[in-house]
Amino acid sequence: MVKTRVNQAFFRTMILASYNNTCCITGLQNNELLVAGHIKPWSIDEKNRLNPRNGLAMNALHDKAFESGLLTITPEYKVKISPLLKQQKKNPAVRDYFLRYDRQDIHAPWRFMPDAEFLRYHNQERFKN
Repeated sequence: MVKTRVNQAFFRTMILASYNNTCCITGLQNNELLVAGHIKPWSIDEKNRLNPRNGLAMNALHDKAFESGLLTITPEYKVKISPLLKQQKKNPAVRDYFLRYDRQDIHAPWRFMPDAEFLRYHNQERFKN
């Protein structure tokens, strides 16, 4: 248990540093609101748990949407919003927090660009079309 937490803390520090403590979707720069999320989940890819190319810095809301498959990042590093959220386009919160970022380039890290294969996996296996 302790080793897992140490590794998670190391992963978080490494990912947030590579993104200059900036959310890759919104540009938000507040460490307390940022998550170092895995593209291929921790639970299914033991080999890449600490691989910095398997990480994204996101604010907690967008990280949850990413984990749930309501948004993805394409292998071309663009945000893609699920049709399930697009159906709610009349909701101002959905427009403000999600739809405005659809097809936008991510704020790229200064090192450890996300692996295109990991992003393809997320697009094909996790994203809700």
